[in-house]
Amino acid sequence: MTPRKFILILIATTLFFTGCSPIRFLKEDETMLHKVRISGDDKELDKSKLGGYVRQHPNSRWFSLLKVPLGVYCLSGTDSTRRFNRFMHRMGEAPVVYDSLSTIRAAADMEAAVRGLGYLQAEVNLDNKVHKRRTNVNYNIVTGPHYKVRHIYRRIEDSRLDSIINANWNETVLQEGMPFNINMLDEERNRITSLMQNMGFYYFNKTMIRFDADTTVGDHLVDIALNISRYKPSGQIEPSNHPSFSMRNVNFLVGIDQKEMTEARSGLDSTKLAPGIWAYHHGKMMLRPKFLLRRIDIHPGDIYSEQAVQNTYSSLASLSAVMNANVSLEPAGTRPDSLDAFVAVHTGKRHGLSAELEGTNSAGDLGAALSLGYYNRNLFRRSEQLSFKVRGAFEAIKGLKGYDDQNYIEYSAEMELNFPEFKLPFLSHRFHHETKAQSIASLMFDSQDRPEFHRRVLTAAWRYRWHRLNRKRQHRIDLIDLNYVFMPWISETFREEYLSDNSSRNAVLRYNYENLFIMKWGYSFQYTSVPTTSQNDSYGTNAYSVRMGIETAGNLLQAASLLLGKEKNEEKDAYTLFNNAYAQYVKFDFDFTKSFRFDDRNSLAVHLALGIAYPYANSKVLPYEKRYFSGGANSVRGWSVRGLGPGSFKGTDGRVDFIHQTGDMKLDMSMEYRTHLFWKMDAAAFVDAGNIWTLRNYEEQPGGKFRFQTFWKQIAASYGLGIRLNFSYFILRLDMGMKAVNPAYETHREHFPILYPNFKRDAALHFSVGLPF
Repeated sequence: MTPRKFILILIATTLFFTGCSPIRFLKEDETMLHKVRISGDDKELDKSKLGGYVRQHPNSRWFSLLKVPLGVYCLSGTDSTRRFNRFMHRMGEAPVVYDSLSTIRAAADMEAAVRGLGYLQAEVNLDNKVHKRRTNVNYNIVTGPHYKVRHIYRRIEDSRLDSIINANWNETVLQEGMPFNINMLDEERNRITSLMQNMGFYYFNKTMIRFDADTTVGDHLVDIALNISRYKPSGQIEPSNHPSFSMRNVNFLVGIDQKEMTEARSGLDSTKLAPGIWAYHHGKMMLRPKFLLRRIDIHPGDIYSEQAVQNTYSSLASLSAVMNANVSLEPAGTRPDSLDAFVAVHTGKRHGLSAELEGTNSAGDLGAALSLGYYNRNLFRRSEQLSFKVRGAFEAIKGLKGYDDQNYIEYSAEMELNFPEFKLPFLSHRFHHETKAQSIASLMFDSQDRPEFHRRVLTAAWRYRWHRLNRKRQHRIDLIDLNYVFMPWISETFREEYLSDNSSRNAVLRYNYENLFIMKWGYSFQYTSVPTTSQNDSYGTNAYSVRMGIETAGNLLQAASLLLGKEKNEEKDAYTLFNNAYAQYVKFDFDFTKSFRFDDRNSLAVHLALGIAYPYANSKVLPYEKRYFSGGANSVRGWSVRGLGPGSFKGTDGRVDFIHQTGDMKLDMSMEYRTHLFWKMDAAAFVDAGNIWTLRNYEEQPGGKFRFQTFWKQIAASYGLGIRLNFSYFILRLDMGMKAVNPAYETHREHFPILYPNFKRDAALHFSVGLPF
C-alpha cells in the first residue's frame, strides 16, 4: 500500500466516523450542545482561565478537531436492547444534550469570578444560537470599570498579633494602587495564617481573618480593612488574647501507635534520646536514636511552628526504611501553654529480592537477559539502602562472517549504597532539615564477549543528590566518577579490517577499542515549574522544565602528570596512568520542555535539547559513552537509534556504524500534540528535527563536522503518529516516524522524502516506556 492510499483511507474512515448524525438520539424537545465560547470586551482579562466555570462541554474531539468518540456512538442504533448497540454506546460517547439550567449557573459563577477580579460591575450575558437542533453557547463578558485599592487599614484587637504582622508587613501581597482582587485577599489570608502558625499560635486559622471592602468611596476605588478579633473558643464567654504555645516533650513511637502507647505504656521499652525527647518501642529500635534526632525539626522549648512539624514529617516519610510516618500534637495537661509531640514511625520490610526476565532485540539479533537483585532498606539502622544486582544476557548474532563464535554474552554485577543525607561536614542543622539529600556510593563490573572483541568495564562513583522540600529545584553532583575500560581480546579479523591502519582514518573507531581510564566530575540542575515526583505527573499540564549539566574529565590527572614531570607515551601520543591513556574533555547539556494544556483531553508539548562536548589536551576523540547519537524513540523518530548523522554522513558498514554515527554536538527539537482517545488509550502526532555533528574533522565521518554556514542544511526532520497506553504511574508508547528531510542525500527525491514517501525506506517503529520528553 502506498502512503497516498493510506492517507486517503485514513481520511475516508475519519469522515465516515464523524459524518453520522447524532440528532436521532435526541428527544423532540432537546438540542445538542455543539460549541461553547467565552468572549468579552476587555483584552486585559484572561478569558482562558474562566473555562473552569463552564459546567457543560461539547463532545470531545481528537486532536481538538474530530469528534470521533461521538461518531463511534452514532454507528449504533437507538434500540438499546441489541447487544451491538450497547457495545457501541460503551465504546463511544453519547451526544451532549444542552442543559439551560447548567448554563445559567455557569454564567452566574463566571460573573462572580470576574467581579472577584476587580470588575465589580461585570455582567455575563448568554448569547445562544440554535441551528438544526445544535446549540452554540456564548458567554459574553461585559467587564465594566476595573476597581483599584485606595487604602489598606488594619484592625487587629490582639496587640501581640498586631506587632508581629506589622513587623512582617513588608512581605504583604496587598499594595495601595493595585487592582482589587479577591484572590489576592485569600493569598494574604494564607500568608498571615502561616506566619502566625510558625510563631507559636497553634489554634490560629484563616477563618479568624476577615476582610471588609468599602466600594462607596467613589472613582472606582476600594478601601480594604483587615480584621482580626481576639480569641474566643467555643464555650468561652469573654474573648482573650490568642494563646501561643511552645513544645514540651517529643515522643517517638517506633513501631507502635499513640493508642497503644496510652493503653500499654508499662509494657513498652523506653529510651531517652535527649532532654525532653523519648522513644517508645518494643525490643531493639529499628532506627538508631542519634539518627532519629537528626531527622526532626521539633525540639523541647522551641515555640510551636507548623513548618517545623511539616519538615519533620517530610524528613521521616522520605526514608527508605520507613513505611509510614505521622506527627500529631496535643496540649500538655499540666502546662496550658505547651504542646507534646507524638512522632509515629513504622518501618517496612527490611530485606527483599527481585527477578526480571527480558527479551532483547539488537538490530534483529534476538536474545534474552535475566536479572537478580537483593536490597536492604536499613543496612546500619540509619535507613541506608544497599542494593546488589547481577545480570546475564545472551544474544544470537547473525550475518557475521570470518568469526569463530557467533554469540554475544554479557554478565554484570552492580552494588549501590544510598545514604539518606549529606555525608559532608560543616553543614548547618537548618540546611539538613530544609533539604532532602542522598549520598550515593556505587560500584559496577560489566563483561561483554562479542565475536569481534571482549570488553571489560569497571566503574566506581560517589555522588550527591538533593532538593528543597517543594521539589522544584533538584541538584546532582558527581564528586568523583571513575571508569576503566579494558579490552582483553580483539579478534584478528576485526583488528585487520578496522584497527590496523595507524593513520588518521578510523581514529574514532580505533580510540574506542583501546584501554581507557576516565576520571570525571559533574554537576546537573533541574527546575520544574510544577513539583513532580515522576515524568508522568506533568502529563497534559502547563508545566515546563529546564535541565542543565556540565561535566569534565582528566584535568586533575593532567595536572598531576605535569607536576610530576611525566612524559607522553609515544605510541599513544598521550599521558598515561598505569600505561593506559586517560580521557580529557568538557561537556555541557541543556534541555527545555514545555506543555500547553488546551482542555482535559488535548495538550501540546514542545522540546529543545542542545549538547556539546569537546575533547582536548590528552584526548582527540570523545569516549564512546560520552558521544551523542540521534534517532530513536526519544530523538528524531524517523530514524532508528544511531541511524542519523553526524551531519550529512551516511553509514556504510552496519557492523561499526554504531560508532561512526556518533558526534560531539547534538540538537533536538520536537513538537507533539497529545490527545486522549478512550479508556487508558492516548494518541500523539509529532514533528521532530535535529542532528548530531563532530567538532573535529574525522576522515571516516565525511560531512560530519559542524560548520556554522551550512549546519542548518543538515537538520533532519520527521513526522509521525503514536499510541500510548497510559496507566498514570507508567506509560507504554508505540511511535511510528516517517522521514521528512534526510540530510544524508543530495538529490531532491531522496533529500525530501516527505514529497516522495516510501514506507519501506522512510518508516521507523519505536516501542518505549514513558514519554519522549
